[in-house]
Order: sequence, then structure tokens, then C-alpha cells
Amino acid sequence: MFTGIVSDIGRVAMLEQRGDLRARISTAYDTAKIDMGASIACDGVCLTVVALGDDWFEVDISAETVGVTNVRSWTKGHRLNLERALRVGDELGGHIVSGHVDGLAEVVKTVPDGDSLRVTFRAPDALARFIAPKGSLALNGTSLTVNEVDGATFGINFIPHTQVATNWGDVAVGQIVNLEVDTMARYVARLRQWD
Repeated sequence: MFTGIVSDIGRVAMLEQRGDLRARISTAYDTAKIDMGASIACDGVCLTVVALGDDWFEVDISAETVGVTNVRSWTKGHRLNLERALRVGDELGGHIVSGHVDGLAEVVKTVPDGDSLRVTFRAPDALARFIAPKGSLALNGTSLTVNEVDGATFGINFIPHTQVATNWGDVAVGQIVNLEVDTMARYVARLRQWD
């Protein structure tokens, strides 16, 4: 489990197709404090550490994960939002995030709004019903609050801190991002099916 509060911006240092895709990710984390088998969210995708170096870790990414996330667009040098798994006693500053991507959203518009940046996204129709104004969701692993919703499109306001502390400073129209809907919204929708 994660909180959606990004704690490092890593970089893809290497991609190698083996039986699965192996990715080496450069990080500022103290890798001596990362255990083999630890979970790290990389742009919102929960991945398992399989190798460690002084300033990097490696993960294996299955074809299934590549197929349903934006991992397929990663290239060497690509910046990634990173978050270590939540530990008992940690501050829950965002919302509960599983690291299991529900689908992909597309950036359709960006507009400066004071020092902030307002970004409009298009969600898959099947996920749009889980997105509500003032609700939470995770995009590329970042816990965010939805401003407005219009059908399958929704808006997010990125404050300057978020643009600097995450890879959202690189956002561009046409970009495809990992979308994880709020767990509570998913369960409420499921319960309503039984009414």
C-alpha cells in the first residue's frame, strides 16, 4: 500500500527485454535501506525490487503490466514518480493507493492558472463513473484531488510544489498517464450494483 505522496523522482537508467522487461531505475533513496523483494511504486505501478546498487534498483515488469500501464512508453532517461511502500506508523498524507493501475488517462489540455497549472484529462469511459469532483485519485502514483468532471474528462490543479516534487512539471498534451481510481469509490459503485 502507498499514499500517493511522491518521495523521489527516479530515472530509467536501463531497459532490457528478457523473459520479462527488466528496468534499472536511478534513485536518491538510500538503497542500503531497501530490502530485496520490497515494493516501490514507479509512476504508480507497484513493482518488486529484484536487484540493488549504490544509487539504483531493478525491477522485472511482466507483459501484462506493460500492456495495461504507461510502462510501454518508458525510455532511458524518463523521469518517474517514486514512492516506498507505506509502513505502520507512517503519515497518511494522501489517500490509500494500491499501486494497481486501473487504466490509462490522456492529457487533453494544459492551462496556466496563476502559479499553478490546470490540466484536463480524458479517462476511459469504464472508469469515468468512479471520478467525482473533490474526490481523490492517483495519476502516475500521485495522490490528487479532482476539481471538476464532465463526462469522461476531468480537471486537476497542480500547485507549484507538486510540479517540482514530482514529474508533473514535465506534463504535455497527448501524454498517457497511469490512473488508479479511489478504492472507496470502487467499493461504493460495487455496492450500488446490489441495490
